[in-house]
Amino acid sequence: MSTADNHTELNRFELRLSGLGGQGIITLGKLLGYGLAIHHDYYVTQTQSYGPEARGGSSRADLVISSHPISYPKTENVDLLVALSQEACNEYYGVLKPNGVLVVDTLMVTQTPTNRFLGMEFTTLAKDKIGNTLTLNTLTLGAITHLLPFAQPRLMRKALEENMPAKIVELNKKAFNLGLREAKKHFGEAPAIWEQAAELAEEENIEALE
Repeated sequence: MSTADNHTELNRFELRLSGLGGQGIITLGKLLGYGLAIHHDYYVTQTQSYGPEARGGSSRADLVISSHPISYPKTENVDLLVALSQEACNEYYGVLKPNGVLVVDTLMVTQTPTNRFLGMEFTTLAKDKIGNTLTLNTLTLGAITHLLPFAQPRLMRKALEENMPAKIVELNKKAFNLGLREAKKHFGEAPAIWEQAAELAEEENIEALE
């Protein structure tokens, strides 16, 4: 039985979270996957990879989300790419769909391959507003939750409560809520973001054909 109300039908939604070792990318992927599978009642596959070093090397977590059983578990063309480092942005931009959305940490990513992206200083917010850079991943989770029209904040908070050690739950909920608020402020409303991305992709496609 789903704990989610108004379950949004999804055929297949692909998402890549990327950055550096030490930024909590893998934990972010697990939290997001858990929240969407357990509390939103979606089918979810999650795969991950590490760079040559645990800290400082590249790190990524991929999720495929669907209302139906997933036949192929790995991402091919992502709808949402979150890049928390310049290297990740450079390396993975090529797998983003033309109508996909790119989200970057503008402190860490100073050169984007496109001017069509959503940017926020995630690292600065975690350091200055929360006082702990280790909350970068849960702050980012808040922003992602706002971006996904099918994700419900109260259910994602539940996922946080069930997966974080008790002594750091409140700190991470505070970071989650900050990410959610800042995304609303800087990015606008979720459905409109995706509609605009689709419209711009269509315009670019028409221009290319002319």
